[in-house]
Amino acid sequence: MLSPEPVNLEDYRERIEASQERLAETRRFQEPDRVPISISVGGSFFCTLVGVDIADYYQDLDLQIDVQLAGQRWCFEELQDDRTGYSLHLDGGPIAEGLLFGLEIVRPGGTSPWAVRGLHTAEDLERLEVPDPARSPGVQEHYELVEQFRHRVQQRGLDVPVGGGFGIHPPLSCATAIAEPDLVYELMLERPDAIQRFFDKLLAAFMACVEYGCARNGAALPRSIGLADDNSAMVSLDTWRKLVLPYDLAIYERFGQEGRGLHMDGPADHLFADLADVVRLDEMDIGGFSDIAAAKAAMAGKTVICGNLNCKDLYYDMGAAKPAVDRCLRIGMPGGGFIFGVGGETYAGVNPKTLCQVVAYAKEAGRYDRRAG
Repeated sequence: MLSPEPVNLEDYRERIEASQERLAETRRFQEPDRVPISISVGGSFFCTLVGVDIADYYQDLDLQIDVQLAGQRWCFEELQDDRTGYSLHLDGGPIAEGLLFGLEIVRPGGTSPWAVRGLHTAEDLERLEVPDPARSPGVQEHYELVEQFRHRVQQRGLDVPVGGGFGIHPPLSCATAIAEPDLVYELMLERPDAIQRFFDKLLAAFMACVEYGCARNGAALPRSIGLADDNSAMVSLDTWRKLVLPYDLAIYERFGQEGRGLHMDGPADHLFADLADVVRLDEMDIGGFSDIAAAKAAMAGKTVICGNLNCKDLYYDMGAAKPAVDRCLRIGMPGGGFIFGVGGETYAGVNPKTLCQVVAYAKEAGRYDRRAG
């Protein structure tokens, strides 16, 4: 394994300050010295990087600490993107909805855990009750693990910020995590009234999780929030406006008065204009299945665009990746408001050497001509 020693941020102070200024200019829709680069690497990618089974990582707190420390040291020493800090966090995997709603959790070897969907009919959706996070065994187990994780970090004498809150996806993506996706999409077309009643419950569950987490930690309700809603990309604009937008807006209006972010991994080209003009996103992580040209046309000067590289372009060598990199830079850069990176999570199969070469190349090819003023 790579060194699990913590990173001393003072060793990178000059780089971090330059990155902070570069990102600030970009978010003001100005052109800095070069395009900022933010590569979203995390637990699964780090496991393959350091040679650890992903299933073991999710079930061993000390191993999580070691993998996260080693991975983030690699980011500062080898990857060298524009990250401005780091922390440790309890990584439970994509099972939050399963914990809240009491679903079976499967933990196979060699991959991440997942929750077994428990709703199979329209009647199941009608019968669903909104759980109280304070009384949910799964949620309580998560927070207990957070405390154990924080205690282990302290025991090891690590002076590193520790996170580990609990939250679920907004209604549509939450729905497809606990119910059969085909059922959800079918009812959206044939029985929108049933879906609205279902989504009303899921919105209440989302709000309750945020409120409970703040109350538990003695914190004020957030005024800035980011959502992850891949499934919205799978429905038409008209259906999204009628059955998804009202719920996402309710969340942003409650918790996003000062900042609104969104990650969407699917082909979201048909939604970009409304996301910029109606939702008024400050920043959006554009997945690799969307077209950067569509995002730029709809969002330029309104919403900061992040990402758009597809992991499939990064499994091989730099020669295979370069055309996609060049296109992202050429279209995304003009006028600022663009942060270069992978759209969404960097998958475990991505070639680390190629990823480092892409970052180094983007630093040179992504320079702005500041003589233009």
